[in-house]
Amino acid sequence: MKVAVVGATGLVGSMMIKVLEERNFPVTELIPVASERSSGKNVLFKGKNYPVVTMDTAIQAIPQLALFSAGGSVSLNYAEQFAAVGTVVVDNSSAWRMHEHIKLVVPEVNGHVITIQDKIIANPNCSTIQMVMALYRLHLAYHIKRIVVSTYQSVTGTGAKAVTQLMEERAGKIASDPAYPYQIDLNAIPQIDVFLENNYTKEEMKMVLETKKILNDEELKITATAIRIPVMGGHSESVNVEFKKPFELTQIINLLQDTKGVIVTDKPNEKVYPMPLTAHDRDEVFVGRIRRDESVDNGINMWIVADNLRKGAATNAVQIAELLIHKGFLKT
Repeated sequence: MKVAVVGATGLVGSMMIKVLEERNFPVTELIPVASERSSGKNVLFKGKNYPVVTMDTAIQAIPQLALFSAGGSVSLNYAEQFAAVGTVVVDNSSAWRMHEHIKLVVPEVNGHVITIQDKIIANPNCSTIQMVMALYRLHLAYHIKRIVVSTYQSVTGTGAKAVTQLMEERAGKIASDPAYPYQIDLNAIPQIDVFLENNYTKEEMKMVLETKKILNDEELKITATAIRIPVMGGHSESVNVEFKKPFELTQIINLLQDTKGVIVTDKPNEKVYPMPLTAHDRDEVFVGRIRRDESVDNGINMWIVADNLRKGAATNAVQIAELLIHKGFLKT
């Protein structure tokens, strides 16, 4: 199977290649794709070097699968060109997520919606993925009425430029090419992506709209606040959920423990709870600090952490591709 990775030299693209190798995905030929700036570079995959190529060269190779992580404008310009030659595209940008006829997929949650006709499949926002992983079975059982979420997001979600800024500041230097308008070390920036007309950021509205689409429930009430903090390893979320039905807390915990891809890490008396360091380089979603919201009927609070480069991006994309093989939509 020929597999193209678009944005192969970026943080997420590099992680996609790593995850393809870790999971022994049936790649016979890797086609790493990047901008002209990466011309002449090679990408190592399973002990073999593959030269980085241009988009046009990759399309002409007619790969069966293309994993995109090169930004929305690149996806809008090229995803359909790949699809036109028969390639199935799994896109990690926000370009296609809210298109009516494009499936937005977390395999454990709504993988059943994919059909053989789907040539472009959208990978959700990293923060959305980890939240719906923890909430979807609770929603089926108790019907969520309202979600209030605040995210505390790793600088790796911005990219290599942001990691460099943090490390330079931490070393006492002035950032040479800052990714953020303010210092990030020893700080918290309450803005991720641009502000919209309603004074929410684009990141916050992604969580609202994507969650409704993935859970197939337009009546869900969701509000979000997204914050960038000086950590690496994963995104953290404080999530408050109000259900329509009553529940026992033990039932909530049991459902979470039985959810594939979720690990409950919740022993407050022993100071055991999820942290970015817990989730770093792991594919699971970690949930802790599970407790009743005593201010409303049928409410709970929880703390959700996941590695945003892995389950939040690369691993979810590869899992979509694995699901396509399982369904017989991708031939090995």
